[in-house]
Amino acid sequence: MRKTTATPADLARRGRGVIPAQPGPREAAGTADTTDTGDVTDAADVSHVVIAGAGPVGRPGERATVRLRETGPDEPPRYAPEWLELRESADADARSSALLDPLRIRLANLPGRAGLVIHDLGCGTGSMGRWLAPRLDGAQHWILHDRDPYLLHFAAVASPRSAADGSRVTVETRRGDVARLTPDALAGASLVTASALLDVLTREEIDTLAAACAGAGCPALLTLSVAGRVELTPGDPLDAEITAAFNAHQRRGGLLGPDAVTAACEAFAEHGATVKLHPSAWRLGPEESALTAQWLRGWVGAAVEERPELAARAERYLAARLAACAAGELRVVVHHSDLLALARPTGGAST
Repeated sequence: MRKTTATPADLARRGRGVIPAQPGPREAAGTADTTDTGDVTDAADVSHVVIAGAGPVGRPGERATVRLRETGPDEPPRYAPEWLELRESADADARSSALLDPLRIRLANLPGRAGLVIHDLGCGTGSMGRWLAPRLDGAQHWILHDRDPYLLHFAAVASPRSAADGSRVTVETRRGDVARLTPDALAGASLVTASALLDVLTREEIDTLAAACAGAGCPALLTLSVAGRVELTPGDPLDAEITAAFNAHQRRGGLLGPDAVTAACEAFAEHGATVKLHPSAWRLGPEESALTAQWLRGWVGAAVEERPELAARAERYLAARLAACAAGELRVVVHHSDLLALARPTGGAST
């Protein structure tokens, strides 16, 4: 897979600012050895080799997700910047460019537009802005939402500075709660974006998002939602069982996981939006071995957390898969979907 976008670290090294070091797994107070990313082929304890965000980490039974809900002050970040950086190139290659033309048409026809105001929900390190801002014309102001102040700083430092036509791009950051999103919060918005977010929401939260976008009359581009399907080459008899267990893990606690795209289509349609879908699969080969290995550990780890009786077989399976990955013999397709919801414009949609 060809690398098509600069990573946050690349941009920081080019002089856009200094990103402060984040405490490592051995430095952070009260944190166990849960983010050790060394090469491990012994899969006896998968959670000890998974970067936060790639799979289950932290306290037993917790899921590694970005949570835009209000939680306790001691709630640890659910996505490590290392994981977000590792996946950024694959995300950029996977996102659907086919949805950009209808989006551009809608944005160009916004009444009284003097510039775009774009809300990026669960922005992480800001990869969505780095991908999308240079593909849209006109001045843009990005409002980056996340619950993790470190990731918000990372996103702001590494944000793009110019649009496709050279117009200025500016950013601000907000700590946000997607469960409380309202049309008022999106007043003046031209567009709502999110990446890898829908599948960690509940049905109620997706309906809240759809209602807020409809109330504000702004479109939503929601990319890289898991589809519940993976393809590994060469195949293995355990592939289907691991997939089913992982998908069940994705649905824990009322989260929608692989059902999220269907739920979102229904929710946005019920609020009067026109919805367009396009596949956006990761296609991982030997050049993406670092990402593949980390994804494998998280994928198998979540499956085992969901079904502990798989542990012995999964240990052997993961060891064999990691060995094939290291040898350049494994290819993986992780299916996702991108969704564009075109809400009916309202007077509040112009900026």
